[in-house]
Amino acid sequence: MTQNRGGKGAGAVLGAAAIATGLVAGVFLAYVCSVMPALARSDDRVFVEVMRNINDVIQNPVFFTAFFGAPVLAGVAAWQHRTTRARAWTLAGFVLCAAVFLVTTAANVPLNEALATTSDPSAARSAFEDSWTAWNTVRTILSAAALASLLRAVSVRKAACRESTRGARPTAPHAAAGPTVAP
Repeated sequence: MTQNRGGKGAGAVLGAAAIATGLVAGVFLAYVCSVMPALARSDDRVFVEVMRNINDVIQNPVFFTAFFGAPVLAGVAAWQHRTTRARAWTLAGFVLCAAVFLVTTAANVPLNEALATTSDPSAARSAFEDSWTAWNTVRTILSAAALASLLRAVSVRKAACRESTRGARPTAPHAAAGPTVAP
């Protein structure tokens, strides 16, 4: 049974990884479909001021719990499910969550830091907007793919758990009954 389920608490960890990943994906998607298009309508000074404010306030325990929790929980889930049918999906979810973390720390955060220190709003926006938006789109897609992978892992895990409670699955339906002969 443990082989099908991943061990005690593995389902809860996998579920928490999926929830954290979904929350992060939702934050990034909000930028793609609303925040950045709305800011694009603003003048340079407003754009820079609002993005600086956003970059300040997003650094909070609620966001950090989901952002750092997603790859950690996905990694734990991948480890717990390493011998189960869900292993490929949990591993994919973990790798994708790690990629989101890397894109954020290697691309978006440095752009945020540069935006915070540039004094000319026009130059700051010019150096920031297109690159940041492109990298945010990348991490949005990666987050959505991570969520899809983790949800698929949940589904595979549930199917394996159902099978283990029913016993071994027959390899072919009605194979033991033999051929049907008409009288």
